Amino acid sequence: MRVREREFRWGTRTYVMGIINMSPDSFSGDGLTNAESALAQAQRMSSEGADILDIGGQSTRPGLPSITVEEELERVIPAVRQISEKVGLPISIDSTKYEVVRQALEAGASIINDQWGLKQEARLAELAAEKGAPLILMSNQRDRGSYDASLQRDTTACDGDIMAEVIGSLGLSLKIAKQAGVPPENLIIDPGLGFGKTWQFDLEIIRRLDELKILKRPILLGPSRKSFLKMVLDLPVSERIEGTAAAVAIGISKGADIIRVHDVKQMVRVCRVSDAIMRKGAHLT
Repeated sequence: MRVREREFRWGTRTYVMGIINMSPDSFSGDGLTNAESALAQAQRMSSEGADILDIGGQSTRPGLPSITVEEELERVIPAVRQISEKVGLPISIDSTKYEVVRQALEAGASIINDQWGLKQEARLAELAAEKGAPLILMSNQRDRGSYDASLQRDTTACDGDIMAEVIGSLGLSLKIAKQAGVPPENLIIDPGLGFGKTWQFDLEIIRRLDELKILKRPILLGPSRKSFLKMVLDLPVSERIEGTAAAVAIGISKGADIIRVHDVKQMVRVCRVSDAIMRKGAHLT
């Protein structure tokens, strides 16, 4: 996959996507409030080895209402513009709103990250096709209401085949994207840890991540600081770095091509060691 002047060769190594949250109510506690602080974080992440920067303005914390298009534009567009001018990394816009994505692409973003996999805004596929922008499609179960909240504390209850559901959801998203004219080489899939799934399902997805290879697209995995780590470790967000590292390493062993993380420096190191083991000497000179 080519993004501007950069080439991504899947299977040769794991690529690192650094998270830049332009939301004051981010679950991870790292929300930024202005373009200058976003630029500083982008520059730091670039120096630490990030390959992509993912910028979003809407918190994904469960239960929070969606912000308006205008508010999201105000949060993300100045950051996208400054970072695209001063940091030489591809920028992914993390949004489900058509107008936010359109303006972000005009401001310098080059990848679309859709947390609803075209289920809420199918026009994003047309935009991706028109602009030649890679499109990340995520499996999101928040609209189904099929997972009982009581399962959050039942360590044995994991009814249903979550991987079958994720694969089916992503398969439909891929079909919508291809019908809109998005080239297959521009499509990336994300199983969507969290997002309506129980923490047991999140563990199951990582354990069985290699089953997504049936879809024949690069796999993005985003375990960073997420609530399944809290349930396993009983630790706050600020103390989940080792848990994130374990999930990243196992995800790579199961076929992850991109990892989406907050702690770039540490996870780049995890990727390098994991790649050296799993990809026959990648990163070694």
